[in-house]
Amino acid sequence: MPEMDLAAARAALRAQNPTALLELHEGQWLDAKGAPYELRNPRAVEELAKDVAAFANGGGGIIVVGIATRLEQGREILDKLSSVDRSTVDLDQWRKLIREHITPAPRRMSVEWSDDQQGGCVVYIDVPAQDPGCLFVVAAPTGKEGARRADTVSVPVREADGTHWLPRTELQRLLSRGVAASGMPTAQALAELLRDAVVQGQPEAGPQIGQGLPSWQQEMREAYEQLRTAGLSRPVGEAYARGPAAIQEFAGEAGQPGWVLCLVGGRAPVAVAQPVWQAIRATGQDGAGSHPLSLVGYPVPGTDRTGHHGPWVVPPDARRVDLEGGSWGAGQLVRSERGAWRWEPAEQFGFLMSRYSRNWTAQQPAPQLRLRALVTWPWTDTADLQITPGRRQDLERALPYSALAGAVTILSRRRGADLPAARWDRGPWRNTPTAVTYTSTITAPDGRRAVSAAAMMLVEETVVTCADVLIEDASAWAAMLPGNTGTQLGLDDVQALLLAAWESAAETLPDAIVDPARMQWSGPPTTEVRLSAEGPHDQPSPGLGTLIDLEALGPGEDGVRSEMAVTITRSPTMPRQERQAVLRRALVHMAQHFGYVWAEEELL
Repeated sequence: MPEMDLAAARAALRAQNPTALLELHEGQWLDAKGAPYELRNPRAVEELAKDVAAFANGGGGIIVVGIATRLEQGREILDKLSSVDRSTVDLDQWRKLIREHITPAPRRMSVEWSDDQQGGCVVYIDVPAQDPGCLFVVAAPTGKEGARRADTVSVPVREADGTHWLPRTELQRLLSRGVAASGMPTAQALAELLRDAVVQGQPEAGPQIGQGLPSWQQEMREAYEQLRTAGLSRPVGEAYARGPAAIQEFAGEAGQPGWVLCLVGGRAPVAVAQPVWQAIRATGQDGAGSHPLSLVGYPVPGTDRTGHHGPWVVPPDARRVDLEGGSWGAGQLVRSERGAWRWEPAEQFGFLMSRYSRNWTAQQPAPQLRLRALVTWPWTDTADLQITPGRRQDLERALPYSALAGAVTILSRRRGADLPAARWDRGPWRNTPTAVTYTSTITAPDGRRAVSAAAMMLVEETVVTCADVLIEDASAWAAMLPGNTGTQLGLDDVQALLLAAWESAAETLPDAIVDPARMQWSGPPTTEVRLSAEGPHDQPSPGLGTLIDLEALGPGEDGVRSEMAVTITRSPTMPRQERQAVLRRALVHMAQHFGYVWAEEELL
């Protein structure tokens, strides 16, 4: 039989692992129910109140609903998950009934779901230890359905694995002790006590701070006290949980916007002005059935100049909000000069390649070296995007003057040859209203392809733009260069070519369909940067080291390396100088991952 105390059982349920409680026996702090309380029956409501009040009077405990028990040597053992259908249980109703039927209502009590990985689902009522000087009572059962009387009380207590009523003799003894300590109350005093009890038992007008989330109530009250000077007034709805966050909306002061109080475990509380909160929600509205906050994340407290993380206020005129905890990853909500909000991912480097990473790579004969920048644009509302004849014509005019054409031209000029990438032809891949492919090839006098630049675009549910620089045949290129000029690329060449390819894929190609600044994301955009030594498919690759001088990166791992790649997560549109700095950081990250552990930005 497993050993587990109350704290460990609470932790297991909060971690969505109710099966950890199986084989425990019911006891002073644990009770199990195979099926939910039938709350349409007044007697079931009385049973719910009795069970909760008993734990409140007995030092705290947990009631788990959805675990069947078996009798073994006179003890009830938690046997298996019988599970609970979520559609049959209203947790808010359970909380409300507990507050209404127990006097006083237990503090910090919570009623929550706990799901296991196999789809089993239980409800648990967590009753923390209460003030030892407080006695929790319920209306005495009358034996008649629905006949609860407000002028009677009973005291439920937990003894071992059972719940019982405190005997009448014990009640009399407790009352006598009170009379002996304070004297017999007069009729007037009893009337005043009754009035006070009635007033205290009445719910305050409107929702209260933390109402609806008992387990968060104390934290929300403390957060409210810390942030109320921002202008938070009364709550305008009950608190609710959304993923890891506890959230409640508040009215603003007279004539001012409302506020949303957001708490995520382990972080300082954040108060967000209602207009900004709506912008956060709207940003993730198009995520395929998911709640917006589960995509873009939750507001993160800022850091002041002392580095101290504290309560954070996001005012109505905020220009930027940092977000974390969503499936899109860390990012920021940024407001433009025109007041439009846009989500942008925080910079990250990784090695997960998209399904488009191998597109446009099947040409024959294969190039000896490919330098590629491929950008994915996960925009919303791409169904009607097309490359119109007018925009295609503009693209054809722009390509000879693009950064990609200029970099290929300069690559040869650095070696003393004037070989401009001025002519761009359609192909070799398809061109349609949803696809673009153009190539500029420098051809040796004997007809061999020496160096090429290629620009491609595909418009599907995700828009993809790609720019390649290809060393088709190093010997054909060498034949066009003066003297004994070498064709091996230096790291400066690699950076210049990748920078140009990325700029063309991010700035020139998207203009053929839409202004990227007008579009909203449906996921994080990425740029994949790749170096690959290819050559004939039936022959071993010569390796990147024969085509690129990698010695400046420092010693690397032994062996032939035919490919290196890195994925950059951040908005593809940025100033050239910033793009250059991002690319340098990405290349260092890539080199270190592929064995060049001494690589640093200074080496590039």
